[in-house]
Amino acid sequence: MNRSSRPSFGVFVFFALAFALSAYFTFAAIQGNYGLFRRVEISAEAEALSRNLAQLEAEIAEIENLTHRLSDTYLDLDLLDERARDVLGLLRADEIVIR
Repeated sequence: MNRSSRPSFGVFVFFALAFALSAYFTFAAIQGNYGLFRRVEISAEAEALSRNLAQLEAEIAEIENLTHRLSDTYLDLDLLDERARDVLGLLRADEIVIR
Protein backbone atom coordinates (compact mmCIF):
# COMPACT_ATOMS: atom_id res chain seq x y z
CA MET A 1 0.00 0.00 0.00
CA ASN A 2 1.57 3.22 -1.20
CA ARG A 3 0.38 6.27 0.80
CA SER A 4 1.75 8.82 -1.63
CA SER A 5 -0.63 7.80 -4.44
CA ARG A 6 -3.82 8.75 -2.50
CA PRO A 7 -4.45 12.19 -1.03
CA SER A 8 -4.96 12.14 2.71
CA PHE A 9 -8.25 12.84 4.45
CA GLY A 10 -6.90 16.17 5.78
CA VAL A 11 -6.40 17.52 2.25
CA PHE A 12 -9.97 16.58 1.36
CA VAL A 13 -11.30 18.36 4.48
CA PHE A 14 -9.19 21.43 3.72
CA PHE A 15 -10.51 21.74 0.16
CA ALA A 16 -14.10 21.03 1.24
CA LEU A 17 -13.85 23.74 3.90
CA ALA A 18 -12.24 26.18 1.46
CA PHE A 19 -15.00 25.51 -1.10
CA ALA A 20 -17.74 25.93 1.52
CA LEU A 21 -16.30 29.23 2.75
CA SER A 22 -15.86 30.59 -0.76
CA ALA A 23 -19.42 29.56 -1.67
CA TYR A 24 -20.75 31.26 1.48
CA PHE A 25 -18.88 34.51 0.89
CA THR A 26 -19.86 34.54 -2.80
CA PHE A 27 -23.51 34.06 -1.86
CA ALA A 28 -23.26 36.80 0.80
CA ALA A 29 -21.62 39.19 -1.68
CA ILE A 30 -24.48 38.74 -4.13
CA GLN A 31 -27.58 38.02 -2.02
CA GLY A 32 -26.69 39.30 1.46
CA ASN A 33 -27.84 42.42 3.25
CA TYR A 34 -24.96 44.39 1.74
CA GLY A 35 -24.76 42.42 -1.53
CA LEU A 36 -25.11 43.46 -5.14
CA PHE A 37 -28.85 42.79 -5.40
CA ARG A 38 -29.55 44.85 -2.29
CA ARG A 39 -27.41 47.67 -3.67
CA VAL A 40 -29.43 47.71 -6.92
CA GLU A 41 -32.65 47.64 -4.91
CA ILE A 42 -31.50 50.58 -2.78
CA SER A 43 -30.48 52.54 -5.89
CA ALA A 44 -33.90 52.00 -7.47
CA GLU A 45 -35.62 53.02 -4.24
CA ALA A 46 -33.46 56.16 -3.98
CA GLU A 47 -34.34 57.10 -7.56
CA ALA A 48 -38.07 56.63 -6.88
CA LEU A 49 -37.79 58.73 -3.72
CA SER A 50 -35.95 61.45 -5.64
CA ARG A 51 -38.76 61.60 -8.20
CA ASN A 52 -41.29 61.74 -5.37
CA LEU A 53 -39.32 64.55 -3.72
CA ALA A 54 -39.27 66.55 -6.96
CA GLN A 55 -43.03 66.12 -7.32
CA LEU A 56 -43.64 67.22 -3.72
CA GLU A 57 -41.36 70.24 -4.14
CA ALA A 58 -43.36 71.26 -7.23
CA GLU A 59 -46.61 70.93 -5.26
CA ILE A 60 -45.15 72.98 -2.39
CA ALA A 61 -44.06 75.70 -4.81
CA GLU A 62 -47.58 75.80 -6.29
CA ILE A 63 -49.19 76.00 -2.85
CA GLU A 64 -46.75 78.73 -1.76
CA ASN A 65 -47.63 80.67 -4.91
CA LEU A 66 -51.36 80.38 -4.20
CA THR A 67 -50.80 81.33 -0.56
CA HIS A 68 -48.79 84.39 -1.57
CA ARG A 69 -51.48 85.42 -4.05
CA LEU A 70 -54.10 85.30 -1.28
CA SER A 71 -51.96 86.99 1.40
CA ASP A 72 -52.59 90.39 2.95
CA THR A 73 -49.68 92.01 1.12
CA TYR A 74 -50.72 90.80 -2.34
CA LEU A 75 -54.32 89.92 -3.13
CA ASP A 76 -55.27 88.35 -6.46
CA LEU A 77 -58.98 89.09 -6.81
CA ASP A 78 -59.49 86.54 -9.59
CA LEU A 79 -58.02 83.79 -7.43
CA LEU A 80 -60.09 84.95 -4.44
CA ASP A 81 -63.22 84.82 -6.59
CA GLU A 82 -62.34 81.34 -7.88
CA ARG A 83 -61.67 79.97 -4.37
CA ALA A 84 -64.87 81.50 -2.96
CA ARG A 85 -66.91 79.91 -5.74
CA ASP A 86 -65.20 76.53 -5.28
CA VAL A 87 -65.15 76.32 -1.48
CA LEU A 88 -68.29 78.22 -0.53
CA GLY A 89 -70.35 77.53 -3.63
CA LEU A 90 -71.00 81.24 -4.20
CA LEU A 91 -72.50 82.58 -7.41
CA ARG A 92 -73.12 86.02 -8.80
CA ALA A 93 -76.70 87.11 -9.38
CA ASP A 94 -76.30 87.23 -13.19
CA GLU A 95 -74.90 83.67 -13.54
CA ILE A 96 -76.75 80.56 -14.67
CA VAL A 97 -75.69 77.20 -13.25
CA ILE A 98 -75.75 74.18 -15.57
CA ARG A 99 -75.22 70.76 -14.04
